[in-house]
Amino acid sequence: MTTMTQSAMDDSGGGVVGGVDTHRDTHTAAVLDARGRLLGTAEFPATQDGYARVLAWLRGFGPLSRVGVEGTGAYGAGLARSLAGHGITVLEVARPDRRARRVRGKSDPFDAENAARAVLSQDGTRVSTPKDRAGATEALRAVRVARRSAVAARAIVLNQIHTLLVTAPEPLRSQLRGLAPARVIAVCAGEDPAQLTDPAHIGDPATATRLALYHLARRHHHLCGEITALDQVATALVERINPALLQLPGVGPDCAGQLLVTAGDNPDRLHSEAAFAHLCGVAPIPASSGHTHRHRLNRGGDRQANAALYRITLSRLRWDPRTRDYQQRRTHQGLTNKDIIRCLKRYIAREIYNTLTNPTTSTNTP
Repeated sequence: MTTMTQSAMDDSGGGVVGGVDTHRDTHTAAVLDARGRLLGTAEFPATQDGYARVLAWLRGFGPLSRVGVEGTGAYGAGLARSLAGHGITVLEVARPDRRARRVRGKSDPFDAENAARAVLSQDGTRVSTPKDRAGATEALRAVRVARRSAVAARAIVLNQIHTLLVTAPEPLRSQLRGLAPARVIAVCAGEDPAQLTDPAHIGDPATATRLALYHLARRHHHLCGEITALDQVATALVERINPALLQLPGVGPDCAGQLLVTAGDNPDRLHSEAAFAHLCGVAPIPASSGHTHRHRLNRGGDRQANAALYRITLSRLRWDPRTRDYQQRRTHQGLTNKDIIRCLKRYIAREIYNTLTNPTTSTNTP
């Protein structure tokens, strides 16, 4: 469905900007002229052919300079790649606030128009440079998605084994009680499945429990193999993308991989190390009012990146002499352990940012 006015088409003049509201099956586009007048809206399928039609339709109103896309990391990823491949500047547009939606209403054409207006006004609170999703970092993100799923599934398997052992019949429970988790899994995986599936004993709770533990233990082994294989691929990708990260104290392949994914293939889109700290949720937020001057904890940002910085901090507090000296000095100044960790995470974010944007040099912060 396309809507436009003939007078607007005739008077569009110079360059135009576009906005796109993305969904799983369709994308709705809107186009504005340099004066902010709406020239038209249209709906296109979310396919490769649809992406080409979006670009041709937008260019039909005049020279196209920029396009704002909602959800470049989700439903709009394909469109963003297609537009960028044709030399169009793509900007990530955040959703409008709820008050604006209450006043005007909600529809796909409205959202597309709002995206275009955010691009035209260069509203820094709603418009940002999206992640580049056409490089090795995007490949690393995909590998980490599979690894995270395998780690979560392995934890579930361990919990299920523990639960079964708590309620298992006493002979089986006594046999496995006191063993280390790795030994329990080895014993359970070494059972003979042919004996456990004997029809004569299929109704015995002890036999059924041993059969369940056998399959859970085998699943645990399989998941461990998956995680190991994925770790090898992820480590190779980290060494290829930014090997300098692995030279920093306390930074292993897992933490480095998460921080690379958070920054994206184009870390230069982060205009300062303070912006990267906000992205990781380690920048203190001003919470002052009147005669009260204070800061509060930042609970926003990428929580996975925040967790990676936390693990790096704990590693340095244990093994890095300079970090331990910093902890002692700040403790004598009256700071708690939590406050010291928050300060260290902020310092480490600065060091990580410098290494991400300039891999050939790295600072050595406490």
